[in-house]
Amino acid sequence: MAINLEANLQRYLGGNNTNPDGRDPTERNVSFDHCFNYFQSYREAGNTHELASSGNVQLSCLHLGFYLASWGMLRNSKLLRKNAKYLVPVVEVIATADASLWDIDADCYSSTNIQRLRELANKICTALPGVSGTDTLKTKIMLGVFGSVPAFDTTFRRGCKEERMVATFGERGLKKIAEFYQENETIVNAYRVRTLDFSGGHTQRCYTRAKVVDMALSTEGEKQELADKLAAAQNKLPVA
Repeated sequence: MAINLEANLQRYLGGNNTNPDGRDPTERNVSFDHCFNYFQSYREAGNTHELASSGNVQLSCLHLGFYLASWGMLRNSKLLRKNAKYLVPVVEVIATADASLWDIDADCYSSTNIQRLRELANKICTALPGVSGTDTLKTKIMLGVFGSVPAFDTTFRRGCKEERMVATFGERGLKKIAEFYQENETIVNAYRVRTLDFSGGHTQRCYTRAKVVDMALSTEGEKQELADKLAAAQNKLPVA
């Protein structure tokens, strides 16, 4: 059975049919907005190379680091033993990424673009020596900076399984996401809300299609995990 896409997106955004966007500017999910806004501002100004300059690299690392921490990427990871300076090589990868990589979204996952995304993911892994370059970590960074792919974390993968989609980052998984987007293009585009800035106001910058797909399937995964926990708890109840 197909997931209720709109219900999931409204649940994620805390909205309803009348006003889909009910986000609290202080909630954890908005850490994505702050990180995405920061890196995209350099992309829009055409000077992404400045992200790794001596005057900007510290702030670049801090933005990326807090986003990763807020989204649970320091938990059970060697990143927990590092500080923001450890992310300098990752920022350098971002700063030297080809300009066209910033344009890739779920509506253009051609074989060539998928290969380029995988190459970018490998470069990010190489820039994190001593840390397990999991699908979750690579794609979490790519989502927060480029908005090009969903984050293949536990809840997203569970949502993929509910939709009978490939739940691993790679050619097959990205092609399935492209198909999912094409099948749900109208709804996904309707929920490409504008990002929130640090003051809580809306920017003119919209969520990418990959971000909206991430929201929908991650929310489905969370719902299924909660249902599993409730079922397990009920099974442990004593018989009346």
